[in-house]
Amino acid sequence: MKKAPIVAVSRLIKLGANTTKVLSYPFHWLLPNKRFTLPERAAPLLKGGTPSRIPRIIWQTNFTHRVTLPVYLNYLFNRLMAPRFEYRFMITEARREFIAEHYPEILPHYERLQIGAAQADLWRLLVLLKSGGVYLDIDAHQIWPLSCVLGTEREELYVTTRRGDLSNYFIASAPGNSHMKAVIDQIISNITGEVVTGVFDTTGPGVFNKVLDQAKVPTVSYRHAVHQGSFTNEHFQYIDKAEGKWTRQQHTTAVVSDVPPPPPSTASRDSSSHSQSSHD
Repeated sequence: MKKAPIVAVSRLIKLGANTTKVLSYPFHWLLPNKRFTLPERAAPLLKGGTPSRIPRIIWQTNFTHRVTLPVYLNYLFNRLMAPRFEYRFMITEARREFIAEHYPEILPHYERLQIGAAQADLWRLLVLLKSGGVYLDIDAHQIWPLSCVLGTEREELYVTTRRGDLSNYFIASAPGNSHMKAVIDQIISNITGEVVTGVFDTTGPGVFNKVLDQAKVPTVSYRHAVHQGSFTNEHFQYIDKAEGKWTRQQHTTAVVSDVPPPPPSTASRDSSSHSQSSHD
């Protein structure tokens, strides 16, 4: 990818996105209860395209599917930037149902996570391990067509931050990725261990930087792929959530419950064995 055009385009996108964000304040002042619905599934806007090792699916999650105007505009923009990608969205309850169905052996550990963001951190890895695709945080938006960023031959791609660290607000992966499995295993170890230092290091980007070697995995700078917070912000994202963002919530709520999971029954062990073999 040529970097100069991407940077120029990203600045224009950021300007336009921030303009809509400013205009959303008077909109929601006049219509304080107005919300827009994110679909559970949406077909690609365009058909065809070159086959890719990474499935053409965008995954997102949130505590609710009823969102403010800035979040909805962020969603619409991502759809336009990835017109040949299917869209799939899950709220809190749907995430649990997915894990219960496909990873019953992990569900007891998942349920020990008491903060929604930590649960979402683990879910995104599990859904990519099983189905593949591209995970985007609800406030993340593309600055270049997603198919161009991914190409067709890559089997995974990770975003790096301004500091050069790995983050998890954008993850692209083919199904069955061993790196996804390694990060999942470390998160489970963190949940079952005695030392928990917060969402970032228990389930979030800290785990990626601990487990993955940047020299051995493909990465892209956020400057050339995906940004956060241009269309929306904490106010618009958590306007209907009293606890606020996870960065605040973890000061009053433990990331991991101190109640260990119950031992699995024979049935769940059999189910777990079947589930695990289907992903190896």
